[in-house]
Amino acid sequence: MKEAQKLNITKSRELFEEASGLVPGGVLGARKPGDFIEGEYPIFLETAKGCRLTDVDGNEFIDFLCGYGPIILGYLEEEVDDAVCKQIKEKGFCFTLTQKFQNALAKKLTEIVPSSEMSIFLKTGSDATTATIRIARAYTGKIKVMRCGYHGWHDWCVEMKGGIPSKFYEDVFEFQYNRLDQLEELMATHGDETAAIIMTPFGHPNHQKMQEPNPGFLEGARDLADKYGAVLVYDEIRTAFRLRMGGAQELYGVTPDLTVLGKAIANGYPISVVTGKKDVMMAASDKLFISSTFFPNSKGFVAALKTIEILERDKVLENIWEKGDRFIEKIRALLDKYDVGAELTGVAPMFYITFKKDETGAYKGKRKDFYTQLIRKGFFFSPYHHAYISFRHTEEDLKLTLTAIEESLAYVKEKY
Repeated sequence: MKEAQKLNITKSRELFEEASGLVPGGVLGARKPGDFIEGEYPIFLETAKGCRLTDVDGNEFIDFLCGYGPIILGYLEEEVDDAVCKQIKEKGFCFTLTQKFQNALAKKLTEIVPSSEMSIFLKTGSDATTATIRIARAYTGKIKVMRCGYHGWHDWCVEMKGGIPSKFYEDVFEFQYNRLDQLEELMATHGDETAAIIMTPFGHPNHQKMQEPNPGFLEGARDLADKYGAVLVYDEIRTAFRLRMGGAQELYGVTPDLTVLGKAIANGYPISVVTGKKDVMMAASDKLFISSTFFPNSKGFVAALKTIEILERDKVLENIWEKGDRFIEKIRALLDKYDVGAELTGVAPMFYITFKKDETGAYKGKRKDFYTQLIRKGFFFSPYHHAYISFRHTEEDLKLTLTAIEESLAYVKEKY
């Protein structure tokens, strides 16, 4: 199998070299070259439209990262952008006081999200997950937290502990997805002091296979929260407005006390939400302080209202599930055809191709070669993060992607 030609990423590398003297690490977080495959992926992008990206060197890609999740419709979505631009030009967006869009979006969420009775609006997922912990502690008068999943970069939950005193996270305990026994043990020890159980209701751990809930897992966590008087929090940043409009809680039928929303709610505009049961949410009214100059900015509200309108009007999630189901079934058939240790996990709107670990460590080379071939062919996946399907991925886009996946698997099969 012929190896795909290496991309020209000269301008990206020049910009990164310049950035390294201006920004710590050149770029921050999960956008560093080491979070992809160094020397193969672009580092700086120029434009995006629909499901396609173009980097600063002019390379075009069919994108499956969707901005790490927010792009549910597509890039440069005219209806959403026009609504925001109209608000900016005609009325403004950063005011001293709140605009009416707050009420409109809060009302809409009560119609969509099973747990939603009241809402607080913020800007990022980390803002919102941290707010839920503060609300839960104020509501219960307890301190300890049980957590499962990635919940952002703030002190209580970030994986890298540099710069954080241990006392800021010493009351936070981790359990693994689908390991109800671990949560049961933790609650048997700490339950009477536990303010919150925060979890992703659909398993999407960093760098690992995705998981749907085992029978009884979500129900068991709900029962444990009730037994010990803890607040059950679902981090639905990635799953709401994608697995279902109302998130994984709608899909699986288990309702938390608080829910964190973000990502797809506004198709890329910055807004996040804490929504939930009124009695718990009211702790934010008089027992704690949550505020930011930018939380009431109307751009995110306007974008969210328009995005939700389009999601409902155009039956976007039905479209994504239908074409996504066909797409991942064909991927699964290719993985069976080319037995190189690759595995497919996830569901139609969000999925992940990983490689089974082996004693020799060959899986790392297979992973690198597979994703190198894909990026060289013009298909933007990450070796270390799951993929998404957006509304603007066409059947032709997915057909082209399947061809590239097959060629990349054949390359790995021949090499190994």
